[in-house]
Amino acid sequence: MTYDRLVCANCAAPVTEGRCPVCRASRERMREQGQGPFAGISPATLAVLLVVLLTALALLAHQTV
Repeated sequence: MTYDRLVCANCAAPVTEGRCPVCRASRERMREQGQGPFAGISPATLAVLLVVLLTALALLAHQTV
């Protein structure tokens, strides 16, 4: 589910519209959470990066033995 489909429990309107104080607070919280270092990276890309990192560590460990 994407954030634009969330419905406010207080006013039953989409949170993105920000009709009530609860909606506006939730919308601001979502914006703040989206500012992290990995916010723009998809989960699939993160998984690929993790596999690459683990492979590099395994190769490094194999060379030192």
